[in-house]
Amino acid sequence: MSGLPIYEMTTTAEVHDATVALDILAATHSFQPITDCSFLADKGYDVKNIYNQVKDLYNGECIIPLNKRNSKNPKLLPQGNPICEAGLAMWKDGKFSDCGRTRQKFCCPLKSSKDTVCPCHHKNFYNGKKHRGCTKYLTIPDDLRLSIDRDSKYFESNYSLRTECERYNSRFKNTGQERMWVRNKASVTNLNTLAHISLLAVAVAAITRHSGQSYRKLKTIKRIA
Repeated sequence: MSGLPIYEMTTTAEVHDATVALDILAATHSFQPITDCSFLADKGYDVKNIYNQVKDLYNGECIIPLNKRNSKNPKLLPQGNPICEAGLAMWKDGKFSDCGRTRQKFCCPLKSSKDTVCPCHHKNFYNGKKHRGCTKYLTIPDDLRLSIDRDSKYFESNYSLRTECERYNSRFKNTGQERMWVRNKASVTNLNTLAHISLLAVAVAAITRHSGQSYRKLKTIKRIA
């Protein structure tokens, strides 16, 4: 894996990377087939649509860390039931789907009891309703995003290949593209394109001269030029 770019797209700062990822893949596939590809990306690309599109359209796989999005990790029993704040095992109380995900609902085991009091005096237990107590929800891993074993050696070894991309990003930043002196998007796009062409030319020069490590060092590149 070289870490060199094969497609470029310049967007404004408010556009999230994940929203244009599928467009980049489609455009790349039009001139360079990416069937059976491995899509390596950081947590910013941890979006369900990307997993599904890579699998369905390109028969590929995604190597992306899980973005927990402020999710909590409740204490669970071996059978998967969460434990409430009072230390009691919660009961299953049905499933429901929303926003393209399926969640299991758990309720307080004392919710229908008339005489029992909550051991921790939880505020939801004394809400005056028929069904009292706290509730918890767990997302059922029924999609590609949650089915990936991110602790496996396969995932870790493949994700480590992203360091090549980070090296290129570091070289790209050294060209000064983070602080533009132009204001309109077309000019910024042109400067970005020139920077990519320059770095790719450096890589070609290094390969031609059989100096594989040289293209990583800008000072060495100047000597080659």
